[in-house]
Amino acid sequence: MPGRRAPILVRVSDVGTWDPGDRVALSARHLECVRRGSKRLEDANFGLDGAELELLAPVMSLEADQWDAAARNEDAVELVAWIRFFTLAEARLPAFDAGAKSPVIPLARVLRERGAYPAELTAWIRAHSDNRFLPHGSLLDRL
Repeated sequence: MPGRRAPILVRVSDVGTWDPGDRVALSARHLECVRRGSKRLEDANFGLDGAELELLAPVMSLEADQWDAAARNEDAVELVAWIRFFTLAEARLPAFDAGAKSPVIPLARVLRERGAYPAELTAWIRAHSDNRFLPHGSLLDRL
């Protein structure tokens, strides 16, 4: 019949599988990109190329324990820079949308636990983000 499309056939072998156990692990390469990007906040892509941004996008929704471990060896100045980077990345880059899983939340918690959370940082985050969960996270997660 005219106008009728032929069905698309897909072999099972052509379809990948998804395993919920496949987790991205935070690596030294990820942290190096975050460090460099956090020093170039004024640049649209933070001075990172497409491959680096693609590498970083999945870390936006890592579990808090991975960010806690990464933050352990960083000083407060560096963690504030990371918080600013992730706040702006989520606002600017579509693949970086994280909501309540944002790395800003565990990083801010680490700073608060150290007593090193800058008083003006919450206002800065709210002025640069529309993520309602920043910087404290979901109320349900805190109960």
